This record gives sequence, C-alpha cells and structure tokens, in this order.
Amino acid sequence: MEICDALKRFREVHNLTQKAVADSIGIKVPAYQRYEYGKVVPSAQVIKEIANSFHVSADYLLGRSDEP
Repeated sequence: MEICDALKRFREVHNLTQKAVADSIGIKVPAYQRYEYGKVVPSAQVIKEIANSFHVSADYLLGRSDEP
C-alpha cells in the first residue's frame, strides 16, 4: 500500500475531512491533499504529527498494522 492510499484510508475510516487532518497538524488543506494524491511524500515529521494528533501509531497510519 502506498503512503497516499494509507493516509486516505485512515482518514475515511475515522470519518475525517482533509481539512480536519490538515488543521490538526497546522498545514493548509492543499498541502495535505498533495500527500493524499501522491504528489508529495510526507516527511517522517508529518507522519509523526498526524499519528500524535489522532493517538495512533505511525504503522497504523501507514497501513502496516491494523492496531491503532
């Protein structure tokens, strides 16, 4: 699974909007959309911030684990 697909799956499973995720880590919606659309690979720091904001592991966020 690509990172962009994993981010989208995570967001949809948790009924979040792109805006909600972007706001939670302090970025603009277009910046987050570039991650989900696969145009930009998020840095480890961005992954960490999303995971921390939603209290899940980075492995869960990236689709490597089914356990949050």
